[in-house]
Amino acid sequence: MKRGSGSSTSVWMGNSIPSYPPLARDITADVCVVGAGIAGLSTAYLLTEAGRSVVVLDDGAIGSGETSRTTAHLVSALDDRYFELERLHGETGARLAAESHSAAIDRIEAIIAKENINCEFERLDGFLFGPPGESTEIIDKELAAALRAGLNGVERIARAPLQQFDTGPCLRFPRQAQFHPLKYLGGLTHAIKNSGGLIFNNTHAEEIKDGVPGSVKTASGHVVSADAIVVATNTPVNDWVTIHTKQAAYRTYVIGVPVPKGSVTRALYWDTPDPYHYVRLHNENGHEILIVGGEDHKTGQADDADERFLRLEAWTRERFPATKGAEFRWSGQILEPVDSLAFIGRNPGDKNVYVATGDSGNGMTHGTIAGILLTDLVLGKEHDWQKLYDPSRVSLRAMPEFARENLNVAAQYSDYVTTGDVNGPGKIESGTGALIRHGFSKKAVYRDTHGNLHECTAVCPHLGCIVDWNSEEKTWDCPCHGSRFDPFGKVLNGPANTDLGPLK
Repeated sequence: MKRGSGSSTSVWMGNSIPSYPPLARDITADVCVVGAGIAGLSTAYLLTEAGRSVVVLDDGAIGSGETSRTTAHLVSALDDRYFELERLHGETGARLAAESHSAAIDRIEAIIAKENINCEFERLDGFLFGPPGESTEIIDKELAAALRAGLNGVERIARAPLQQFDTGPCLRFPRQAQFHPLKYLGGLTHAIKNSGGLIFNNTHAEEIKDGVPGSVKTASGHVVSADAIVVATNTPVNDWVTIHTKQAAYRTYVIGVPVPKGSVTRALYWDTPDPYHYVRLHNENGHEILIVGGEDHKTGQADDADERFLRLEAWTRERFPATKGAEFRWSGQILEPVDSLAFIGRNPGDKNVYVATGDSGNGMTHGTIAGILLTDLVLGKEHDWQKLYDPSRVSLRAMPEFARENLNVAAQYSDYVTTGDVNGPGKIESGTGALIRHGFSKKAVYRDTHGNLHECTAVCPHLGCIVDWNSEEKTWDCPCHGSRFDPFGKVLNGPANTDLGPLK
């Protein structure tokens, strides 16, 4: 999109995947997968390949959630750093993290070759560098930890291969990769269908029950009965508290900037600050687009997207002087576990319900790890990665982060006693929303482009926090656990699984 147009559009948009009709009957299968993003379709693909009957449900189109908003770095170079993973999970845990992410890239490459998927997959070097002129301590610590984790090809070099920006000493991670995420999902979808899998779009999973068999009841009243249920909805919509206290939702921002062809060496680039920046190239109709992301903040706790996009542009111009103005800009939602690794496995307390969540900014590889690991678990096999990614795990070393994030959540409930954004609906402009005090609570009021007002409660149906207006995405975002709703209150992201309710 052109800067300032007031609407977010990622570079992947316009690459449509065939849509499938909604579920219109009760059905029985070996496995029901809820969610048709990278984790859900990877799991469905590998299970159909293993001969299981699989049903995939999604309340939108294939890949219409966060997979369409990724920058699609395929990496074993993790932004939470291997020296930090060592601290939290020990040397064995760090080694398994490196092994699993490397295996995920290899599996993606193998699937692409087997299914002949044209998705612009490309092996590339990745380069990690620090801010100009600052200490290289993080670089040196990460090199030693990455080598201990088994990434033997990682090396320290004098600078990244950028002509007009001297990064200073950096790490080179070989055999990283990138691809076009929606084209890859399209290939997975085709393969699943060819193997007998069933896919239903625009089908909302209203109720998920464990059992023998388990069941998924849809909003239309139809039920899928299955021996195993996989909830791959970015964040679980079947769990109210347990996992949501161990991860936090963040918005991350991305711009797509045209660059002269060949002016930037094709590679993946990352820096070390918190929040960090991440960079790659994308070919679009014969032109090169530099994709740059960063400027993260907790979902629902800032509404200053224009400033963040401007900071991304300034950061990019300083390091890539050949860039022009941003043609694309968008934001996405990432889930940060308190101990830096995804939650993949049996849902705590359940026997036959499995979850995949906590992408930690590496959703494409974490989602593929989910496919590999969950397939083995559903088939009754043990796996070396099982303990590392166990959703029931508790890391004592992550307790300070656990406490910090949950104190932040508790602080959001003070919104009940603050004033509204405006005193009355007359001050709400067309195409915008605002909170207005409503008795002891608040109402979310949106004025559409025709001037009509739409009101609903501002209380998130998950755990009762007050939502906030996101003027860039035109959504209501929950500052506690990241649930998101469209301007009219329809749920877009979990953990909430129902719409914002009517006023009482």
